[in-house]
Amino acid sequence: MAKIIFITGGSRSGKSVHALNIANSIAGTRAYIATCPAVDEEMEERIRKHREARQSSAWQTIEEAFDIAGALREAANCRVILVDCLTLWINNLMYYAEERGRDVTEDDVVEYCEEIVEACKDIVGTVIFVTNEVGMGIVPDNLLSRSYRDLAGRCNQIVADAADCVIFMVSGIPVCIKGTL
Repeated sequence: MAKIIFITGGSRSGKSVHALNIANSIAGTRAYIATCPAVDEEMEERIRKHREARQSSAWQTIEEAFDIAGALREAANCRVILVDCLTLWINNLMYYAEERGRDVTEDDVVEYCEEIVEACKDIVGTVIFVTNEVGMGIVPDNLLSRSYRDLAGRCNQIVADAADCVIFMVSGIPVCIKGTL
């Protein structure tokens, strides 16, 4: 089973940079599973910067907005796989479900996250998951935002529970809250 590293924290807390530094410290082949679709010019620019940060390191990039478990299986031969990020993935699931007139439930998220953890069992290297901690603020004032917060929280709980190491980023500083690197 893969060593699982789970990195969480607030927006712009340094999660992706820290994850990239950890990944680059591991010798061998690398895969980056990007969950963010380019929905506007600003997001396209963010994606471009992330790609540039990986270019010199010979990363294989897999852009997958929905099937993270499948993308993990596709990259299973890599020594390190970086998934960035789970909260955007939850957003994608909700957005496309709504377009089809349905909701994503906590049961759905539990099932999807269990598939992700199961896929990690067939990987011999390290899998690093990046996610946002969205539940530390005020209770959102609308159903959609509360649902997003709840689904992201459930996802984070499941993957963090399976992780060997959990890191909470605060202002660019990693705080290990479970296990060790």
